[in-house]
Amino acid sequence: MAESPAFPTRSHGGPDSEGVPLFDFSTNSNTCGPCPAALAMVQLADASHYPDAGYAALRRKLAAFHEVDAQRVLLAGSASEFIFRITALAVQRGATAVWLPPHSYGDYAQAAQAWKLPVAAHAQHAQLRWACDPSSPLGAAQSRLAELAEGAALCVLDRAYEPLRLEGALALSDAALQTFWQLWTPNKALGLTGVRAAYVIAPPHAGDAVVQLDNLAPSWPVGAHGVAMLQAWTTPEVQAWLAASLATLREWKARQIALCEAMGWTCLPSAANFFCARPLLPHGMSLPQLLAELRGQGIKLRDTTSFGLPGRVRLGVLAPAAQDALHNAWQHIIRKAT
Repeated sequence: MAESPAFPTRSHGGPDSEGVPLFDFSTNSNTCGPCPAALAMVQLADASHYPDAGYAALRRKLAAFHEVDAQRVLLAGSASEFIFRITALAVQRGATAVWLPPHSYGDYAQAAQAWKLPVAAHAQHAQLRWACDPSSPLGAAQSRLAELAEGAALCVLDRAYEPLRLEGALALSDAALQTFWQLWTPNKALGLTGVRAAYVIAPPHAGDAVVQLDNLAPSWPVGAHGVAMLQAWTTPEVQAWLAASLATLREWKARQIALCEAMGWTCLPSAANFFCARPLLPHGMSLPQLLAELRGQGIKLRDTTSFGLPGRVRLGVLAPAAQDALHNAWQHIIRKAT
């Protein structure tokens, strides 16, 4: 009997075939988490019943939190689920191309490929346009953001890292922001990435598209635990915890960058709780070999080759003990190599 072909592995951070890393720098989750109040609400979620299929109460909470009409709020199983769904909508509406930032989350391209939608070299030639600010993997501002929404294209602003912005602000006026579909994934900011749930704020006059996207969704895209997390997200207690965590992350980020630079690594600018760096490689060792050596010591970093940045890694900001473990492991590798 012939073996079934293996599914291709998508490149992501986080746990892998070796399990959960002891020190996981490869994800952008808030290392101060999980947020205690949000975790408690998730643990108390009643999983014995379906959520309301229309998510009426949750949509009202999210709408009040963002000060928008509830008709503009869409629920999604995750950011990735919505990425595929809005790509399907773009194709239904006659899109012939998609535009991606130069370095961006792989699921934007994956969804386009699944729908046989080519990637345009210039935004004005695409009917679906993606933006992310702070961006991934760089954690930087998206250049020429306001220009993306010119014309009649579907423009999506991925705001996964907005709650984890450590400096600066989104360079968009409120009027310009209203032209984007805003994709929010609070599980990163809450340190609860295992809970899959997201939501979208649609532009004010996107009623027909909202209906189409709702029709494209499976029933109950968000389960009871995701509903509980999103409800927690809107509470003052959870937002206060998040604000306090940002102060901690700023201190830890400065320490982590200083440590990396002391190791001879070149760090790139970032406004978020993660940054990219070019590691100093021992003589004769490739980056994949270095990452494999570190993984063997329980430390995982994110190779950014899949983002179009070969030779670099992305590091989420972790606590000082994890930073010291990285430093000690790297020194051990250097000593072995010499």
